Amino acid sequence: MAAAVAQRGGGCVNLCLASAGVVKTLAVAAFTLVWTHSIEKTAWQEDWRVTPQGLDLVQARVKGTGAGMEPPPEARLVDGWFQWTPKRKPLREVVLANSGLAGEWRLCADGQCRTLSQIIGHEIGPQPTTMSACPE
Repeated sequence: MAAAVAQRGGGCVNLCLASAGVVKTLAVAAFTLVWTHSIEKTAWQEDWRVTPQGLDLVQARVKGTGAGMEPPPEARLVDGWFQWTPKRKPLREVVLANSGLAGEWRLCADGQCRTLSQIIGHEIGPQPTTMSACPE
């Protein structure tokens, strides 16, 4: 799970969430994105860092395997979760679609998990949510 605010030249790197015309800024340097696979109904988690270069996926975990969610060959089974460290550059933005079939995306930081609707302040429904490092 996530913690503290990252420093950058006297300022902070914050997470921006945009959905249905609303933008929210969260003062987090790291967070865990949690959801349930819509078909397999299996838990999935990703640990992210917010950096000046973008969103950096640090670790991914899935509670099982199935349609479109096979862990990569380097994944290891730890406490019932397949977990691995993705090898990719930070992303400028991540767009989260909401099928409505498996509940909402949840964002966990500072020991608390909230749905995207709770963070945005209204029901998101099928609207996509875009995550990015906030511009300075």
